[in-house]
Amino acid sequence: MTAAPEAGARAVRQPGVEVVEYTDPLCPWAWGSEPVFRRLRAGLAGRVRWRRVYCLLFDLDDDPPPDPAAETAWYARYVEDVCTHTGAPRPVRLSRVAASSWPSSLVAKAAERQGAEVADRVLRRLRESVFVLGEPADSMPLALSAVRGVPGLDHELLAAGAASAEVLDAVRADHAEARRPVREVLSVPGGSPHPGAAKETADGCHRYALPTLLIRTPTAFRVVPGWRPYEQYAAAVAELSPGPPAGSERQPPAEALARYRSLTGPEGHLLADGPWPPAEAVRVDTGNGPLWLHPEEAAAHPARRAGPLPAS
Repeated sequence: MTAAPEAGARAVRQPGVEVVEYTDPLCPWAWGSEPVFRRLRAGLAGRVRWRRVYCLLFDLDDDPPPDPAAETAWYARYVEDVCTHTGAPRPVRLSRVAASSWPSSLVAKAAERQGAEVADRVLRRLRESVFVLGEPADSMPLALSAVRGVPGLDHELLAAGAASAEVLDAVRADHAEARRPVREVLSVPGGSPHPGAAKETADGCHRYALPTLLIRTPTAFRVVPGWRPYEQYAAAVAELSPGPPAGSERQPPAEALARYRSLTGPEGHLLADGPWPPAEAVRVDTGNGPLWLHPEEAAAHPARRAGPLPAS
């Protein structure tokens, strides 16, 4: 899809190509897109500016369900269906539907102040809170607990940032930006279990479906909504930044595990080349195949941590 950027989109802050990832830490389709996005980010490192916009899938003004148990049962079936399509892990038991995406989005946004690698690992832990542990990080204590022990993370600095007015304003700006979708996503062709047409909001407006990638320069853009194969994203980027993504070749399994620290089965297939899993991988069973952790990640991961997580 091609056009000049609409006036409502944020101005590009630097020359070259920007990739905007519209996402939410607690979205099952975004979780299922992690293998493709990890490979794409690796191939585009240093070549584009990659920016995440947190869209607040579970917003503060959502009405509470009249029957929380029935709502949880329905949503667990929905997550199971999504994970059947994507191959991503799902929890053996989902404790509840997330009350809010705000705490996890604030923590993910605050982590960006500590560098891209830390931010990626923090977001990954937040996703795993719901899709591996079945305990969505929908309160600030839960979100902060889920990311404790992430390598390179200054936890006190993260907590202070997540509580700051600056980070709150940044997530509010994300919320607003997500609700100004380019018109090309208001209606999109099928061909995917999740084609990614923009979602109508309660006030009659629209927001980007999750995930959506917007690839843009100061004069043009391409948009790839929904759950798509790697080749479709790579082709869209190549139209604005000629040449295939470099450095996205599959790695030996042990190297891939050391790089990413946490890998699902689909990620092992897409990112690693060789017998899987590597001998040192620590297995965490889920409702849809195992998650594999690097031993150092396993030592601090909530799935292996002694004792329950704090109550929300």
